[in-house]
Amino acid sequence: MTDKIYFKIGDIANKFNVNTSLIRYWEQEFDFIKPKKNNKGTRYYTNKDIDNFELIHHLVKEKGMTIQGVKDYITQKKQNKSIEKVEVLVTLKRTRKLLTEIRDILDKKSNI
Repeated sequence: MTDKIYFKIGDIANKFNVNTSLIRYWEQEFDFIKPKKNNKGTRYYTNKDIDNFELIHHLVKEKGMTIQGVKDYITQKKQNKSIEKVEVLVTLKRTRKLLTEIRDILDKKSNI
């Protein structure tokens, strides 16, 4: 997903294996997710939005937090300026995935 600058809602939903309605819901619940919209209302998300979704997805789906719990957590972490640690975790996960994809491509080419 790193080749594009903007992503549609379906791209985001597929990445996180969730319904588009959940993406729209999280967008309403978290004011730091602000996709650009065209005249038709099509949403276009940036890599920063994907990072935010990844953070929310990690806290809700993997850690089992509630929406309010995530809001409180993010507010607390912003006040303590330690939200950066979670962002680093998200960046590291993305980097690992990218490196794994590169390794797989190189493995396929070496088998040819």
